[in-house]
Amino acid sequence: MQKHFLGILTGLSMTALAACGGGDTDEASGDENNSSESNEEITVEHELGETTVPVDPDSVVSFDFGVTDSVRALDGNISGIPKADNVPDYLSEFESDEYEDIGSLFEPNFELINEMQPEIIFISDRTSEHYEELSEIAPTVFLGRDEENYMETFEENMQTLGEIFDAEDEVNSHLNDIQALIDDVHERASESEETGLILQADEGDASAYGPGSRFGIIHDELGVTPADADIDAANHGQNVSFEYISETDPDYLFVMDRGATIGEEASLDFVTGNELVERTSALQNDNVIQLDGDYWYLSDGGLESVKEMIAQIDEGFEES
Repeated sequence: MQKHFLGILTGLSMTALAACGGGDTDEASGDENNSSESNEEITVEHELGETTVPVDPDSVVSFDFGVTDSVRALDGNISGIPKADNVPDYLSEFESDEYEDIGSLFEPNFELINEMQPEIIFISDRTSEHYEELSEIAPTVFLGRDEENYMETFEENMQTLGEIFDAEDEVNSHLNDIQALIDDVHERASESEETGLILQADEGDASAYGPGSRFGIIHDELGVTPADADIDAANHGQNVSFEYISETDPDYLFVMDRGATIGEEASLDFVTGNELVERTSALQNDNVIQLDGDYWYLSDGGLESVKEMIAQIDEGFEES
């Protein structure tokens, strides 16, 4: 997904005002200059269209926790989030009364958002069907991600945020740090012949994820050899049996417990404690790396979350 950015600088000429002279005119001129700076806009092309947005907006509504993560990292001004959904623990500050509860990902509180009059709204995939309605309230942007080109689209999204929040240097610094982490993990993984299998545990079931899938960054960017290269790259994974896991026999298991992440029954032990799964090289050598759902499931695609995602893999390798 390609994104093109067009900066549109809106300014007002002070020549006529200056010619009038007088202290009142000077003060008015200063006010106009300040207004000019605050009214700077850019046009961004995103997943659902092209939208003109203010630079460094004062009031931000976000339905995407990855964007919320990034706006916080760039010192942006979040005004409201969907508190009805599972807010990641590391973003719990936004659950305070200081921030508005804008509904849920599927059911935004349109009346409240309209009353808030935000300067920009960021939506997620689950909110995308409400794009037109939200766009009538404020400029609305959807920074989607292509799982098959995760890092490319992630970097494009962050550069878009850098443009919007006038924080290009900060974004580049974060991206450089993340790339350094990726390079370190990739070097270690690529030198090893050990294989890995990514699983999502949920209500006693297991789904496998391979290259190009939701959690495929582990293979695609970090260089972990897939134990099964033919896993269907579906967004919800490929349902697999305990027999499959045992026969695939990965050297590493990367497990994300969806149930525990969304406040339901935990399933990690149900999967890793299965007799067949316990026979795998991963369990025999204590090579099970649990993926923190706050970062990998609820808020992936943020400046902090992506950094933490990679750090978890790095730490998992260090401890194994």
